[in-house]
Formats: sequence, C-alpha cells, structure tokens
Amino acid sequence: MEHALTRHITSETPRVMVVDGSKVVRRLIEQLLRAELPGVTVLSCETGAEAKQQLESGVVDLVTTALRLPDMDGLDLARHVREHAPQAYIPIVIVSGDVNERLINRELSDVVTDYFDKSLGFNALAAFIRGYVRPETQATGEVLYVEDSRVVALATRRMLEKYGLTVHHVTSVEDAVALLETAMAQGRVPGADVVLSDVNLKGELTGADLLHRLRHDFGYSKGQLPVLIMTGDDNPRNQAELLRAGANDLVQKPIEERLLVTKLLFQMRVAQHLRQRARAA
Repeated sequence: MEHALTRHITSETPRVMVVDGSKVVRRLIEQLLRAELPGVTVLSCETGAEAKQQLESGVVDLVTTALRLPDMDGLDLARHVREHAPQAYIPIVIVSGDVNERLINRELSDVVTDYFDKSLGFNALAAFIRGYVRPETQATGEVLYVEDSRVVALATRRMLEKYGLTVHHVTSVEDAVALLETAMAQGRVPGADVVLSDVNLKGELTGADLLHRLRHDFGYSKGQLPVLIMTGDDNPRNQAELLRAGANDLVQKPIEERLLVTKLLFQMRVAQHLRQRARAA
C-alpha cells in the first residue's frame, strides 16, 4: 500500500484509465464517472496491453484495474505503471470482487494505492474514485477516535476537524466501549459514523480487542460501524489478523493525511448510505 501520495489530482479535466476485461463493467464505470465528474476523460481498456499503450499517449490522473485481466494479473499492470509512468506518481485502485480475500492473504502489494470491493456497488465506486480525483474539503459525520498519545491525537484530531468532522477522542478501549454503551442506551445506534483506532494502546486492551468488542459483543457489522485501524506493523500475518477480526481497512503509519481522510470519508459515506437504506426499508 502506498503511504505517501506524492501527487494529488487537481486537474479540471481529469483523465481516468479504466481497465477491465468486461465491456459491461467498463461501460458502467464510465457512465458513473461522467455523471460524477463532468469533463472527465475516460480511457477504457479491455487488456493490460491496451492500458500500456494508453500510458504512452499522455498523462493519466488515476488508474482503476480489475485483478483478473484477459492477458495478465492486475498487479502486474500496476507494477508496469509504477515503473513506466511519465509522471512521478499515479494513484492505482484495484476494483475486484475478491478484494477481501486478497487482502486477508496479503496478496495486494505496495504498488497499489487502494482497493475497492465490487460488492459495495458501482455508485459507491463513483464516490470512492471522486475522493481521489476531486477530494472533499468538507464533510459531516462523527468519528470515535482511540489514541493514547495525546500529542498524536491532537494533530490527527485537528486534521479531521479541518474537514468538518466531529471527533470524539478517547485514550483507551474501555473509554470507547463506555461511549458506545451510553449511545446504545440512549437509542443512538451505533453512536458514531466510523471508528478510528491505533492498534497498540496503553492498558490491557488493544485495537484488536476493540474490534472483537464491536463485532461480537455489540454485533456491529462492517457496514453498520466501519473501523479503520492505524498500525506501524508491516507484518503481513498481523495485518491479516486485523482484517479477519473485522477491520474495514488499515492505515499504515506514519499517517499521510490525504490517504487517511480519503479512506475514512469513503467508509463513513458507505455506512451512512447503508443505514439510510435500512431505515427506509
């Protein structure tokens, strides 16, 4: 996973390359992109070979690719982009139906910026891509933030509040659980839009213990209450365990603002949409 976006997309007419072996999928993504991003230029490619040719024709602001292409693996294409792109950095997003399996098996390498699970739907994908092409400057939502370092917490809290988010900071899992129990007693379920937690915390309980409480004791699903875990541990086995335990996503330390905010806002939007749909039903 790339941890520092050295180039952010600011072009008024962004160029997005969509690589997928399915013509139907490419057309759906293109239609959504044009609706969400007026003026966008979509470069539609069926194969990795076509994508390589398109890369030679000019600058591309963002690449989305399936993992399984007719002529190669999507990760091989991502490596080619990293090695041959004309500009310093291109965000590469994997769009696939088996993202979670690959994540747990730690099969997504550092050449990939981010990933999207097709099961969330193409409307969610459009919002996800928009987060990279035209980042939001303001948002609305509540973040339950668990961090025992007050210095780190102050910096991260200011970062999130800058985007309009309401941040409830606690220093321990016990305090986080107490807030969620109070919210449940008051009928405010789940009590926050998203949870952001460090994995290593002072005290008896860790970020992994918090995941267990949320997914098993409270019974909150990933869609109902998304959880982002911040970790400086690059051990694939430990990362896989956090994902199996119920983390929606991991954010590597040191934290890069744009990557953290994009991931957090995306998870928050999806959860808010699912809750609204559940209430309507």
